[in-house]
Amino acid sequence: MTLRLGDIAPDFTAETSEGSIKFHEWLGNSWGVLFSHPADFTPVCTTELGAVAKLRSEFDKRNVKVVALSTDSAASHREWIGDINETQKTQVNFPIIADLDFKVSNLYDMIHPAVSDKFTVRSVFVIGPDKKVKLTITYPASTGRNFDEILRVIDSLQLSAGFSVATPANWQQGEDVIISTTVKDEDIAAKFPKGYTKIKPYLRTTPQPNI
Repeated sequence: MTLRLGDIAPDFTAETSEGSIKFHEWLGNSWGVLFSHPADFTPVCTTELGAVAKLRSEFDKRNVKVVALSTDSAASHREWIGDINETQKTQVNFPIIADLDFKVSNLYDMIHPAVSDKFTVRSVFVIGPDKKVKLTITYPASTGRNFDEILRVIDSLQLSAGFSVATPANWQQGEDVIISTTVKDEDIAAKFPKGYTKIKPYLRTTPQPNI
């Protein structure tokens, strides 16, 4: 069954490159990013894992735990990590799930049957502290994932979780945000003391409230 936004992210126990984890327990009260790979020693994925390792401090600042998945063994993952560290000039600093039996891949609907019954698509799931799925993205094998964009989305998700706002197209940290249409004009001053601009009755902007 396809996971939808708002669904509880399936829990599981799995071996990883850093030992066994129980997923929900491992997440604790953190946000989470789970991203999958079709196999170890694949070129695009090697660059992606290196990119995430270099961004670890950015994920930490946002209280986000990152975990990767590949359908090879934990021993294979550890060997691959050596290549990633060497070629990407970094140190992989997060676990990679071993999914030889495709248990997790099937839970998260990451098998691409049109390619093969063992081909894991390159998916990204952002999961909130409530263990609900907040974002899903699936990339083709030929296109490396943009983890700066994933951080941007996490910033938006965390902002909208704390305030009655949404973020406009191409929004970046520090830019104005959109006041939710559920907030009445007469309530804006109390909720958004920085002021607001009324462009249309349904389009009202305010400075980012958490900075």
